[in-house]
Amino acid sequence: MITDKKPTIIPITELEQSAFCRSDETLDVKPLAQEFAASVRWQDIPVEYLHMEGSELTERIGKARRILGNNLVILGHHYQREEVIQFADVRGDSFKLAEHAASLSDAEFVVFCGVHFMAETADILTSPSQNIILPNLTAGCSMADMASTEDVLDCWDDLNTLLGDDGIMPITYMNSTADIKALCGRNNGIVCTSSNAQRVMDWAFQRSKRILFLPDQHLGRNTALKMGVKLEDMVVWNPFKILGGNTEDSIKNAKVILWQGHCSVHTRFNLNQINKARETYPDVNVIVHPECTMEVVQSADFNGSTEYIIKTINEANSGSNWAVGTEISLVNRLAKENPDKLVFCLDSVVCPCSTMYRIHPAYLLWVLEQLVDGNVINQIQVDGNTAAQSRIALERMLTLA
Repeated sequence: MITDKKPTIIPITELEQSAFCRSDETLDVKPLAQEFAASVRWQDIPVEYLHMEGSELTERIGKARRILGNNLVILGHHYQREEVIQFADVRGDSFKLAEHAASLSDAEFVVFCGVHFMAETADILTSPSQNIILPNLTAGCSMADMASTEDVLDCWDDLNTLLGDDGIMPITYMNSTADIKALCGRNNGIVCTSSNAQRVMDWAFQRSKRILFLPDQHLGRNTALKMGVKLEDMVVWNPFKILGGNTEDSIKNAKVILWQGHCSVHTRFNLNQINKARETYPDVNVIVHPECTMEVVQSADFNGSTEYIIKTINEANSGSNWAVGTEISLVNRLAKENPDKLVFCLDSVVCPCSTMYRIHPAYLLWVLEQLVDGNVINQIQVDGNTAAQSRIALERMLTLA
């Protein structure tokens, strides 16, 4: 039981989020040595890769892929930069890539161009004979880092001490560590993504009167509101305060307890940006991700997962205008692939996800050439007990797809 207020700790990944923001240039690939100037952590890499230009990186990545053949599968999250996503055998959001990881059986090497929790999930869902590789080990996730294992276990103990047999079920967003997924697995809980959060929450409410939603408060709140849960029936759990900053009565009366976490990219979007877009283009369609704040989601015309955003814009009428509230690399790709429409980011300051952006082509080339030489580096391995408990929660989710 927490008896004293804890010191507030801001994850390093959150402090680093603005490192790649810019307003006057594109996101074209630069030699890795130039990107090392950004004030973020980088994994050490052999010097020979630091000064390679984009053309050489592309040529050598292609050569390594041809040598590795069917032994290699590259998974690419939609937020990856164009110079990396072009090499992906499968592109998707976290849900689609989790499904694909679960279906893999033959490829010995799975290189995951995403962030750490995604590679962990792939390791959990693939066979022991497969090697999951993350090109840059510093590609983490600030949202996942906001729900540390120790803090979540303290919260869970507090809630169970207070509520007893009155009931609570944990749901964790895919953007969480394997430890948090394991907690859900061993406590009748489940994993969700932005694609299926409403189905998962409905499943949970059929089995429990109360939900602990980790770690993104905005996805949890926006999803619950869609389902008719009232704001007054939700509380936010601040891990640095006694009982999360709540009274015993407010917790007992709550239907949804929201962990105080957020996405550093999606919380950049605001109402002023939406209003400006509508003033500039009166017929604009505003579409945002549900990791945005409640005010932004409710002011938008459409909201949904990354796959939903892609599908909606790709299928929209020619000549339509779209202001998009999600990661800039994806927005730029949508604009390029839909030249008959105006597609632009709500935020005029270009801020890619600083952890996704650390999968530079030089890192991809490095791990591939090591595989060609018979060396497996940057392998992501979840310990057996954690993996087994996590898999329970993940498989519950996959049955709802």
